[in-house]
Amino acid sequence: MAFLKLVRFHSDKEESYGVLIDNRVICLRGLARSSKLDFPASLEEFVVLGASQIQKLDKLLKETSRRCIQRFSYSIEDVSLLAPIKSPRKIVCLGLNYRDHAAEQNAVVHGEPVIFMKPATAIIGPNEEIIKPSFVNKLDYEAELAVVLGKRAKNVSAADARSCIFGYTILDDVSARDIQFKDKQWTRGKSFDTFAPMGPCIVTEDQLLDTSDLRICTWVNGELRQKSSTKNMVFNVYEIVHQLSRVMTLEPCDIISTGTPAGVGFALKPKPKFLNVGDMVRIEIEKIGTLENRVAQGE
Repeated sequence: MAFLKLVRFHSDKEESYGVLIDNRVICLRGLARSSKLDFPASLEEFVVLGASQIQKLDKLLKETSRRCIQRFSYSIEDVSLLAPIKSPRKIVCLGLNYRDHAAEQNAVVHGEPVIFMKPATAIIGPNEEIIKPSFVNKLDYEAELAVVLGKRAKNVSAADARSCIFGYTILDDVSARDIQFKDKQWTRGKSFDTFAPMGPCIVTEDQLLDTSDLRICTWVNGELRQKSSTKNMVFNVYEIVHQLSRVMTLEPCDIISTGTPAGVGFALKPKPKFLNVGDMVRIEIEKIGTLENRVAQGE
């Protein structure tokens, strides 16, 4: 089957979820009903059911006629893509998990993950606006590979962590640097509403078996700011799941954002470049896709 990218979307008829293939979104619930199959009501439920649903989907796409698939599909231009996971119980984020990012700010690489949390209320989807509060003066972007948990994980080994991962998406860890650096801890400066753009899709783990060297780039108004690879991670995705599961119980649909590479606005030389109202942030991670969000003025 084609490379499997799962999306949540809104059409003129309904909010639903589907598969993105060749710039067309196939509505899975509609397609399944036409084949007298029962699919979960939401993408979150699909994630919880995991491998059994992926196998059912694979079979459905292989055995359904092209004409029938066309009947339940939309051009990507005719739908609005939404954040793939609407309400995770947790968004766990890593700081200083790229060697090049630590180096650009002369920071020490830690022997254990440095973590913080973002609330689910920070999530927005592709093409939604990042709202810059009027009292935030140093708004910044951070392109990150995000892990979508598929199973409960507690005290799992790095070797077993793969079985707990449903897939991967993109997350922009938007940060109010003036607040973050003033507080000396990171939660407040990274928790504003709209500070977790996510999407455009989830690529399932079985489709993306190797995340060790994925290209990751960020452009602001067409200017390339971040250009790196996940090979620069201090802790890979399996080590991260292992380490976090020793601290907290990870649950299906939890999001782990794995840190950002060099090139963030506050660390640019000869002087920082922060986000302004009207700026367009475009993040691309190899084999996953592109996430775009514009900055808008808030109160």
